[in-house]
Amino acid sequence: MKDNFSTQSDDYAKFRPMYSQKLIDFLLSLTSTHETCWDCGTGNGQLAVALAEYFAKVYATDISEKQLANATSKPNIEYSKQPAELTNFPDQHFDLITVAQAAHWFDHAKFNKEVNRVLKPNGAVVLLGYGLVRVEGIVGQIIQDFYWKVTKPYWDAERNHIEENYKTIPFPYTEIQVEDNFDIKNELSLDQLTGYISTWSAVQHFIKANGHSPIDQLKADLEKLWDYGKRKITFPVFMRAGRLN
Repeated sequence: MKDNFSTQSDDYAKFRPMYSQKLIDFLLSLTSTHETCWDCGTGNGQLAVALAEYFAKVYATDISEKQLANATSKPNIEYSKQPAELTNFPDQHFDLITVAQAAHWFDHAKFNKEVNRVLKPNGAVVLLGYGLVRVEGIVGQIIQDFYWKVTKPYWDAERNHIEENYKTIPFPYTEIQVEDNFDIKNELSLDQLTGYISTWSAVQHFIKANGHSPIDQLKADLEKLWDYGKRKITFPVFMRAGRLN
């Protein structure tokens, strides 16, 4: 698993969107018992914190010490630095395994082997994420252009899994059909929106390659159109859910 997020871990915690209660309720519906959950690739613990309201114990892992240092503490969350593909958890330990906006970075064959080992027979595994942020009008078009024309060459190849809504990720489970919509809808200021975009790994790669941030020009372009405080923003959520075969 690559670590592309330690550098901007503070901003990641500040600007990344939160998942909806509707999505949390759906995750809870997948398993009849809520004793143990593993949130893998937890980042700063956004999903783990929400699930900790309902599970007796949440184990949240990541390979980034800086991300974990920015995670929100709760008495029933145990954070640890562990790769997705090899953990110290007991066999058949988890009711639910979640991976939020991280599965595209994994070695999928090794991760799936670990899932098969640690998931309870009646448990569920869920890979979820969100695609390119949507904004109405010309602002949205500028962000589209920024993604495809400015940052596209700097994305890791794994980003293609996001663009394919995880359909290209190996998922050797009995799939659960997900028909509902769990898109994240927010109202963000210009600073909040550009702050979120600055957390993209491609932006960090751009900075390393060019010695300056592309966010400055993006913000200058958007400021010309940003004539009021906040705009409606949508993060399109996608998901794959399944059970052991």
